[in-house]
Amino acid sequence: MPGVGNICIRLGSMQDYRALRVWQVAYLTCLEVYRYTRSFPASERYGLVTQIRRASVSVCANIAEGCGRMSRRDLIRFLYIAHGSASEVECELAISAGLGFLPRRDHAKLQASIVQIKRMLGTLIRRVRDADNRGKGSDR
Repeated sequence: MPGVGNICIRLGSMQDYRALRVWQVAYLTCLEVYRYTRSFPASERYGLVTQIRRASVSVCANIAEGCGRMSRRDLIRFLYIAHGSASEVECELAISAGLGFLPRRDHAKLQASIVQIKRMLGTLIRRVRDADNRGKGSDR
């Protein structure tokens, strides 16, 4: 990821978050979460379904919001929030599978996507933080 320290911030301007591969994977995973949770029991409509959907949307939304901010510090903060939301989705998927709402094969597919998102976010956070620590155009 060359130039990732400036991926969302270039000379104080905003970058399109949709160009980030991590946002693209998070977006597709969010759509899948919505598709899979359609078949959950009606009794979970306002429980687990709402929680898992909100958390998966939060991953995408926090990446986007971080890119819309004007400082690397804010970008990093929102990437951390997205990472936490991804962990929440991961937990809720495990609960869904444990309760029999999500078949093992589907759980494995979504789990792999969440792990990929978390790894990508971790890498992006480190690179943005490292660029900030080097003082290249620091905007603290």
